[in-house]
Amino acid sequence: MTAAAEPIGTLLWKRWRDPAAWMTTADIVTVLLALSLPWSTSLVGIFGVVLVLVMLPTIDAAAFIASLKRPACVAPIALFVLALAGTLWSDANWGLRFHSVAPTAKLLLLPLLFDHFERSRRGLWVFTAFLASCAVMVVASWIVAYFPGLTLKAPGYDSRGVFVKNYIDQSQEFALCAVALAFPIATMLREKKLGLALLLGALSLSFLANMAFVIVSRTALVTIPIMLAAFAVLHLRLKTTLMILCACVVAGAVVWFASPQLETTVATFRQQYQDYMATGSTTSIGQRLEYYRKSLHFFGEAPVIGHGTGSIEGLFVQAAVGQTGAAADVVRNPHNQTLNVAVQWGVLGVIVLYAMWIAHLMLFRGEGLANWIGLLVVVQNIFTSLFNSHIFDFHEGWMYVIGVGVAGGLVAKARGPAQAPMVNS
Repeated sequence: MTAAAEPIGTLLWKRWRDPAAWMTTADIVTVLLALSLPWSTSLVGIFGVVLVLVMLPTIDAAAFIASLKRPACVAPIALFVLALAGTLWSDANWGLRFHSVAPTAKLLLLPLLFDHFERSRRGLWVFTAFLASCAVMVVASWIVAYFPGLTLKAPGYDSRGVFVKNYIDQSQEFALCAVALAFPIATMLREKKLGLALLLGALSLSFLANMAFVIVSRTALVTIPIMLAAFAVLHLRLKTTLMILCACVVAGAVVWFASPQLETTVATFRQQYQDYMATGSTTSIGQRLEYYRKSLHFFGEAPVIGHGTGSIEGLFVQAAVGQTGAAADVVRNPHNQTLNVAVQWGVLGVIVLYAMWIAHLMLFRGEGLANWIGLLVVVQNIFTSLFNSHIFDFHEGWMYVIGVGVAGGLVAKARGPAQAPMVNS
């Protein structure tokens, strides 16, 4: 009997048992996850669950278990285990304890992504999909900047130029794409592919222009120079770096005077700080300073293993009694990743968090596009986590998991044969 004459059920069964089919399916689901990340939290959650399910049939159990000994895998697993164990000494209700474990659960996808993209040939598809999705988003942002009624945000939302989600998430995406494109642009210029270099340069500038003239988060303003500096140090000669630095200073001055939006955003730093110091008023910067002050106090009360998973809200409730202004705020997130971890799990948690960051930085210490993207994702996360809890935040946390996971797999494949056999997918 020929394959064409085989019953449909038999063909489906063979397809079901075909590792290459599962590899292809996992690649497609990862691409869909990357495409949906700038647009939808619900789709990301759904694709995340589906991705785990379709990856499982492709795993070589012995090789995968051996790979878990890598520091890049051990650290994120350890952070999840610590969060789970921290429920045992927390005073929060059990619902809040397990709710606070959930943000660390996505870190468990990292070992699976390392393993899968060490064998897959479609890792760059994921990054291309994310870039393309953000390119469409930047067009949508410009449109709603001039036609606010087209936004999908709820009525009364005052962030001009935000089509979906919020300006912080949008700025994270645009900043990452704008700086990540520096590597392929430099590569194309060296290879004399001027047309493609100009195209990618225009795309990078479109992200930067949107942040300059439409809407940008203060966190992005702080981290973009750091990410550009990382690129210059790693990939450019000193003379070239100095020339680009001078050009950036000139361009920055021009944009500063041409963009009232950018000038207003920067001006709020000083004004909000002064208002908080003078009256304790509830400003964005004042709130953060208050959260940091209280969190340091909470950490001092339980410095070794912290107050337990989900304890932050209860501690802020107690500290808000009889207070007014920013001091009366009650939050579950102190807007600093280190303090978020320190309050819940003490020094032990901070050690695990920084061990994870260091392990992932070390993973991307080589040359090539995958190393650059992975390094940039980690660097961005570390510095934005000074002002937010971006490992635990949904959007930025998934950016970290997908970026580090896919890039880590590509880097491992480039360095040597995968621990699991290559599947021709």
